[in-house]
Amino acid sequence: VSYSVVQGQAGDEDAAVDVKLYSHRWRRWLPPKPRNMDSNRASQEQDQEPEQVEPEGLPGLLSAEDTDNSSQIEEDTDHDYYTSKTYSPSDPMSKDLWVNIDQMDKEKVKIHGILSNTHRQAARVNLSFDFPFYGHFLREITVATGGFIYTGDVVHRMLTATQYIAPLMANFDPSVSRNSTVIYFDNGTALVVQWDHVHLQDNYNLGSFTFQATLHNTGRIVFAYKEIPIEVSQISSVNHPVKVGLSDAFVVVHKIQQIPNVRRRTIYEYHRVELTKTRITNSTAVEIMPLPTCLQFTSCSACISSQINFNCSWCHRLNRCSSGFDRHRQDWVDNSCPDETKDKMCDIIDTTHLYPFTTTIVAKTTSRSKEATAGRDTPSTSHPPTSVPTEDDTKIALHLRDNQVMPADSAVDRMPGTHPLHVGLILGILLVMLIMVAGVLVTVYIYHHPTSAASLFLIEV
Repeated sequence: VSYSVVQGQAGDEDAAVDVKLYSHRWRRWLPPKPRNMDSNRASQEQDQEPEQVEPEGLPGLLSAEDTDNSSQIEEDTDHDYYTSKTYSPSDPMSKDLWVNIDQMDKEKVKIHGILSNTHRQAARVNLSFDFPFYGHFLREITVATGGFIYTGDVVHRMLTATQYIAPLMANFDPSVSRNSTVIYFDNGTALVVQWDHVHLQDNYNLGSFTFQATLHNTGRIVFAYKEIPIEVSQISSVNHPVKVGLSDAFVVVHKIQQIPNVRRRTIYEYHRVELTKTRITNSTAVEIMPLPTCLQFTSCSACISSQINFNCSWCHRLNRCSSGFDRHRQDWVDNSCPDETKDKMCDIIDTTHLYPFTTTIVAKTTSRSKEATAGRDTPSTSHPPTSVPTEDDTKIALHLRDNQVMPADSAVDRMPGTHPLHVGLILGILLVMLIMVAGVLVTVYIYHHPTSAASLFLIEV
């Protein structure tokens, strides 16, 4: 499905875009059996796939035709990066989560004129706050007429493929009715986007749909539904994908040798959340809460000792914590971070490494935490596909004295002369000097006292 983007560019002029859905080599399966609990963590099973050819330059990825990285959810559950909870029409939370834009500050409520009168259009919207999405902070999103928000940095025509927040992605056409509008409202801590009285282009007689998505500065996402005249699973996907959920991907730039100064961008989806469509009806709501990711850790020790669902590794060249699968994937590979994490060491580097011609103080340790070794160094069937160790994602534990905390003055602020390596070198030099001085003194003594018993003994020896 091709979308036109207003008030923005459809990608760089010298870059072509391919969209490919790739996932990890571990398949995830969730049983479709419904549960009676209101909220639960879905059981997960993982079966390792046979070795297959991986995309060039992208170790650990396989074609989406061979693996499945989506999460089919029958009940409220944990989606690796997010947890979700669905509220039925009878639940008071459904009404509480609906944002009544009519009661908001009129100056901040904006009706997008172009989106409200066109089909398959999208427009860039600047946020007044940092919105965390899959651990990445966004300041700009793209609102589309098709009932979804595109979150990618590279704007292209295939917006429905990946990197989206979709309360209800479908073939909506606001231009077929004067009552159809696309509204958004930003109050400084949250953005509300509402598709109001929109109709399906290929089935206008079904009636109008009214729903909204709210993005909070905490990363919390709310889907609220006011009018859904038909069961979502019955909406035709012939002319447009029908999706409810989230998706994210990373972009890899390739140079085309045959054509100078031309690059090709390929978008690889690394995770998707698919919510159950049958649970979306009038007056329902879905609350999606973010889970911790590796990107939130800013130090090596915190990164590799983290107790989350991902195998976090620290890359000193990028000064970044990652599982190896996020929007910075190309930087991670180009800087040989997968090879660096195989060393299984955590370096605590003094801040003087930022300045040239100064001494860098490094304290290394390779000891592992027993707790992390027992639960982190081997694949587990309870881990999602993105949290299973791959060839370049090695989880390391670090033993630091005093309850895994090393005092700053013991490593970072320590003077170069007190480093254990320096002390040993100095002691060795002093020992050699003492031996040489002793030898000189003995020689002088023998020279001046040739008939003494000690001199005669040394001469005989």
